[in-house]
Amino acid sequence: MIYLIKWLIRMLRRPTEPVEPPAASPVGVPAAANGRDEAAARTLGPFVSAGRVTVPGATQGAPALSVHNLGKRFGDRIAFQDVSFEIGYGEVFGFLGPNGAGKTTTVRTLGTLIAPTSGSALVAGFPLSPENGVEIRRRISIMPESPGLYLRLSVAENLGCFADLYEVADPKDRIDRALRAVNLADRAHDACGTLSKGLRQRVALARALLSDPQVLFLDEPTSGLDPVAARDVHDLIDDLRQRGVTIFLTTHRLEEAERLCDRVGILNTTLRTIGRPSELRDRLFARTLAVKTLVPLTDPDRVFAGLAAVDSWHHDGTAGYVLAVSDPAVSAPAATRALVAAGADVLSISESRHSLEDVYLELVNQDQEASRTWA
Repeated sequence: MIYLIKWLIRMLRRPTEPVEPPAASPVGVPAAANGRDEAAARTLGPFVSAGRVTVPGATQGAPALSVHNLGKRFGDRIAFQDVSFEIGYGEVFGFLGPNGAGKTTTVRTLGTLIAPTSGSALVAGFPLSPENGVEIRRRISIMPESPGLYLRLSVAENLGCFADLYEVADPKDRIDRALRAVNLADRAHDACGTLSKGLRQRVALARALLSDPQVLFLDEPTSGLDPVAARDVHDLIDDLRQRGVTIFLTTHRLEEAERLCDRVGILNTTLRTIGRPSELRDRLFARTLAVKTLVPLTDPDRVFAGLAAVDSWHHDGTAGYVLAVSDPAVSAPAATRALVAAGADVLSISESRHSLEDVYLELVNQDQEASRTWA
């Protein structure tokens, strides 16, 4: 079977001359992370090379991905519309949203698998267009949620087929490095059909690394992985970030996005918001202090009213209080002094922390309420 597949690859492969990317004006995007020293790279980066990803000279200072009013329709159905963002080289960007929001269609569009209906994009220095499809695909890699492996072939044979398709130099060395990067070197000769879902996911990740991409699209990369294997993937993503690889990560694991991503975008057909997780929390939620006392306060309004940096307060249970504040560093000491002066037995005073999940649910719920209003 492997010989038939390799024959088909040779028949389908068409030689193309490398094309220099068009010149691009510098655009303000987050700077790529600094490179890691050689010792760290040898320890954490067994993949293709220990150095940083080489960005073509014409694209220095330009974003890895620049998207402007991009949209895709299938007949009357809108997959996504008016999507705009820019992502810098070496940035890990999280793309979140409910099922059917258009995340995978966006990835397929940016990966040249389907054509957009409207808008424009720059991918790894090239305008997103049919004539640039080959050159874009040379510089990116996509790992879909479903691995799509040849189950009757071994792990190494699967990677060998795709190394041929990618026309990588020194394929044996590339395959060995990719397998070590995902901790599968000892399973190289196992048939993919005998592997668990999690191990197949790791094979798919190794396949995505073969071409040493500048931009790596990961669609649910830890789906089906146990906590230890998921942590290994997280470490690999961190290492790729240090090497200057741009990671476009779609995931339903919001704690994963909060841990890994420099910025996140939340899509629900349109791009609802984009920013660093901490910025999104501050943008959507007022800052609050949670106060717990042993017994209810006799006159909480007298205790909390007029305190520095405290805007308002409300009850939270029998002996709990939530203070809306403008500056916790000022309001927390003031509240503590007021409670002590009132003779209260204070159990705790802490700043309430909203998670990325809270941000996500707030925006999705707003969309659902808006849909019911217009229905």
